[in-house]
Amino acid sequence: MDDRAVDTGAATGGVRILLRLEGLALFAAMTVLYATWGGSWWVYALLFLVPDLSFLAYLSDAKFGALVYNAAHSYMAPVTLMALGFGLASPLTLSIALIWLAHIGIDRALGYGLKYSAGFGFTHLGRIGRQKDA
Repeated sequence: MDDRAVDTGAATGGVRILLRLEGLALFAAMTVLYATWGGSWWVYALLFLVPDLSFLAYLSDAKFGALVYNAAHSYMAPVTLMALGFGLASPLTLSIALIWLAHIGIDRALGYGLKYSAGFGFTHLGRIGRQKDA
């Protein structure tokens, strides 16, 4: 086992691969559901990167940045939104939830995990960025 992974709490080996594959599955499933639902691809393109606006919170400091980023990249809010979209029969609400979950899925598939307050490059899926091999 990689001792650095234990120190940072990052997943390694097969667990890391499984988590990334889950992200890919989520992205694919939400995109297929969105297509089946008949959502507008213009809306999909427009909203797909909106969760990444949470990066701006890092301008304040790493702890606040991680909090805001994780809130925007956790499953809790979009799954709740999806349930509301179905429950209220609201196409816009459901579309936003599907796009949001697709975004989270592709981020996880690419290795962009939830952040630790140590800095943007410290994630539950391992280090990212230029310093990742340091």
